[in-house]
Amino acid sequence: MSRIWIYLFSALCALVSGIYQVKGMEVLTSSELEAVNGTNVRLKCTFKSTHPLSEVKTSVSWSFQPLGKTTAEMFFHYQESVYPPTNGLFKDHAVWSGDVMNGDGSITLQDVQFNFNGTYSCQVRNPPDIQGFASEISLRVVQKVSFSEIGILAIAVGGSIGFILLILIIYIIVRVFRRQDNDMGVEMEDHRSKDQVL
Repeated sequence: MSRIWIYLFSALCALVSGIYQVKGMEVLTSSELEAVNGTNVRLKCTFKSTHPLSEVKTSVSWSFQPLGKTTAEMFFHYQESVYPPTNGLFKDHAVWSGDVMNGDGSITLQDVQFNFNGTYSCQVRNPPDIQGFASEISLRVVQKVSFSEIGILAIAVGGSIGFILLILIIYIIVRVFRRQDNDMGVEMEDHRSKDQVL
């Protein structure tokens, strides 16, 4: 009976330890990304671990879930060496652009196609730190870049600032010319006064 308690206690310790380790790994990606058909796009994935990073132990895996599908398939892996896809959709398209020692597990998709639309998941492991949930990026491949609300706001603010600066420059130029005209008028008056005195 005591042996069962020992096993249960060990299992509980392992579970608590596992939960603690999962919380130790922090992985960040942008939630949405847009890319123009035929261009390159970097899928950025950064991470922090409570344990020292190692080229040998730290690994990064990328998986892809196409639109309308319920399952994802791993297509890229990095652990000390790059293991790019040798066949399938991403062959000759997915390249490593990260640096695990600096907490970067990014990849770049070259010459993106419309069938690259879907969800990309970045999973990082740095034993004993193991990521609990994969960070996901929703990629949308479009014919042209559409302006987001932030982009429109930035253009509006930039345009307003440019317009104000233009008005300010015109105002300064007008003031300078008026001052020059006034100075010339004063000089002419001085000359006339001297001529009258003579």
